[in-house]
Amino acid sequence: MKKPTIGFIGLGLMGGNMVENLQKRGFELTVMDLNKDEVAKVIARGNATEAASPKELAEKSDIVMFCLTTSAVVEKIVYGEDGVLAGIKEGAVLIDFGTSIPASTIKIGKALAEKGAGMIDAPLGRTPAHAKDGLLNIMAAGNEETYAKVKPVLDEQGENVFYLGALGAGHTTKLINNFMGMTTVVAMSQAFAAAELAGVDKQQLFDIMSSGPSNSPFMKFCKNYAVDNVSDLGFSIANANKDLGYFVQMMNDLGTTSDIAEATSGNLKAAVSEDMGSGNVPEIFDYFVSLKK
Repeated sequence: MKKPTIGFIGLGLMGGNMVENLQKRGFELTVMDLNKDEVAKVIARGNATEAASPKELAEKSDIVMFCLTTSAVVEKIVYGEDGVLAGIKEGAVLIDFGTSIPASTIKIGKALAEKGAGMIDAPLGRTPAHAKDGLLNIMAAGNEETYAKVKPVLDEQGENVFYLGALGAGHTTKLINNFMGMTTVVAMSQAFAAAELAGVDKQQLFDIMSSGPSNSPFMKFCKNYAVDNVSDLGFSIANANKDLGYFVQMMNDLGTTSDIAEATSGNLKAAVSEDMGSGNVPEIFDYFVSLKK
């Protein structure tokens, strides 16, 4: 059976590796990115062309895929004058692999449905290396019939593909997951900073904490930076700041609040304002140490 044609927008570290994986598996692609060097790399591998606009890309594609930075960027590319919504074909599907605000995802899904197209929100877990080998964790949500249509392609991209229900559930789950993870990293980083300020041996603190139920991979990432000066989590303070902000907004959209998320978000925003955004999240340890009066 002929493989669906794919339009892919967003050739960053994750998206670029996802596209390479799809090319290796024989898919025909149309791509777009502001970084023309990344576009050139894709085209050089063959079986791919560049679109001049999101509208053109959508017109050429059975499945449109996004791996973008923010909901604002997603909405601009969907709703723009030459946007995806203007060119998407009846029966086509848009898959958003980024981390977006669920309310925005649901709004876009309704607009696409009016054009006879479907949408799946499918945020990702694991790393760009997993993306290159088609071994991602994918949290997919949307109409069951639409999901069934794109499931064979998702299986080419992910080792573990989870179906989570109605549109928006994927982005909701991803934000909850990142709220838990990043709040844990920020709290543990401040624990090590407290030890630093108090003159307590940080390696001993880790040995004690890791011998109990607080032990986790996140604790090891925090210890690696605070004790060994090795920054290896691979998730930036800027990204964590965005995701915690989205979680706070999601909770507000649900008619409630999260004091914990707001406190973590405040710490991350402060670190970003100190030009630490490009560092990995455990590096917020330095921010906490610097708060000493």
